[in-house]
Amino acid sequence: MMSTSPHPEASHHVPFYLPGADGSDPIMVGAGIFLTVAVLAFGLLFLRLHTLPERMAHRGHKLQFEIVAVLGLLALFTHMHIFWVAGLLLALIDLPDFTGPMRRIAGSSERLAGLPPGGGDVTSDLPPVHERQTGNRARHLVDERLDA
Repeated sequence: MMSTSPHPEASHHVPFYLPGADGSDPIMVGAGIFLTVAVLAFGLLFLRLHTLPERMAHRGHKLQFEIVAVLGLLALFTHMHIFWVAGLLLALIDLPDFTGPMRRIAGSSERLAGLPPGGGDVTSDLPPVHERQTGNRARHLVDERLDA
């Protein structure tokens, strides 16, 4: 039978860093807790830094944000840092809005042609302009162009 009492010649004061007679090891428990917290903190810092371009581009245009997000995913899955750098640079650049002026030009052209708003959209499922029932002026303009 084993005795858990210390040897009579052993010191009665045992330092805290030595395992106890019951097998507990406070240094190993502390190191395990520290390692777990350190790994979680490093992972959160890495993911926060990795999503920096997406968070910066979120305030911009939707297309710019989507391109930056795709570059971020490519950087994450391919481990090629150039995609992350490209996404960061794209997020830093303020792209001009080309769609707003183009929509205004299209709307003005439709008004000049006498079409209803969105009537000149060629990507819609509507029939061509000369087959649609539009205003008299639009039919007149279409007929003039067909006769020419």
